[in-house]
Amino acid sequence: MSDLVAQLREAGCVFAEEEAAILFAAASDTADLAALVARRVAGEPLEQVVGWAEFAGMRIPVTPGVFVPRRRTELVARIAERVAPASGTVVDLCCGAGAIAIALATWREDLTVIAADIDHAAVDLARRALAPLGGTAVVSDMDASLPPELMGAVDVVASCPPYVPTRQIALMPHEARDHEPRKALDGGKDGARMQARVFDAATRLLAPGGACVVETSDHVVDATVAAATRAGLAAAVEEDDALGAIVVVATL
Repeated sequence: MSDLVAQLREAGCVFAEEEAAILFAAASDTADLAALVARRVAGEPLEQVVGWAEFAGMRIPVTPGVFVPRRRTELVARIAERVAPASGTVVDLCCGAGAIAIALATWREDLTVIAADIDHAAVDLARRALAPLGGTAVVSDMDASLPPELMGAVDVVASCPPYVPTRQIALMPHEARDHEPRKALDGGKDGARMQARVFDAATRLLAPGGACVVETSDHVVDATVAAATRAGLAAAVEEDDALGAIVVVATL
């Protein structure tokens, strides 16, 4: 194990000990371990190498080429759980592998949970994970392909849309730049382009009094609030220092 840790550390893995343990546990034999380590040393995200990402104490399935859920997004899920009424309906837009939707369907069996994304591979992962929990996932550009009966009937829209300003993508770790879809990262010139689309979709989806919970960052939050306001929503900011997370909660 010490040789494995040294190899990972030399490759630049900050948490080499933890990663070594995860890779060792994921491998079926010595040859498989060597293959997994080679992928990680080459720069592939650990989560894509082992096939899952930790999120809210759960393992969210991921595959190569799919956006890896971040732990900070747990704040979106927690707030959505808090504001969702009993037997409410929640839509997870830009769902990726479905981490938010999976968490909500696990925590709240009373909720109707629908996840949506334009990435077919991500939606397939989310659909398979949500099916045993009673949730669903569909390929949709925002709300475009969602069932018409959802319009004006959703209690919470939850989302982690792309919010990295285009010019800053080049500064991201190479794991993200090289192995995650650019469309899952690029938030446009000010980082709020896709957030604005989420808020616009929320105005069509939400029932009166409903809430739209959107992840953002300290660099983008002002633009996020402005986008919510332009959509006619009342916006408030919530933060979690432990997760390093910032979320805008916009109400109809």
